[in-house]
Amino acid sequence: MTKHHDPNSKMIAENRRARFDYAIESDLEVGIVLLGSEVKSLRRGQSNIAESYASVEGGELWLINSYIAPYEQAGVFGHEERRRRKLLVSRKELSRLWNAVGREGMTLVPLVMYFNDRGVAKLKIGVAKGKKLADKRETSAKRDWDRQKARLLKQNLS
Repeated sequence: MTKHHDPNSKMIAENRRARFDYAIESDLEVGIVLLGSEVKSLRRGQSNIAESYASVEGGELWLINSYIAPYEQAGVFGHEERRRRKLLVSRKELSRLWNAVGREGMTLVPLVMYFNDRGVAKLKIGVAKGKKLADKRETSAKRDWDRQKARLLKQNLS
């Protein structure tokens, strides 16, 4: 059976640097509160979450410093490009995230923003711990070795 590709599901933005800079302990899918002009702009793929982070403030989860390009056709009903956006998560998950950030010194890093199969905008955030420079070097060396190993195996099979 072939799996049909859903036209509604689409990756919008990815934070590729996150897995290099942070050790991701766990990840969580959350909803995001958006304005109409923001959704239109996201459908065009005009966003960036590379410099953004999530924070628990006042009993709510917020996405801070994410960029969504202005939607030209919105006119006066447009949106602010780098406004704080509320993230939707259950109370149980919110308390778990609050404990991870407050007590364990973890960071909430956005990994991927996408439209799910129903066409709803979602954000995957990772509960992460910052890597030291030596850990980053180790990750890079492991990636290089895996690449070289795959190349050698491919040559031996040919």
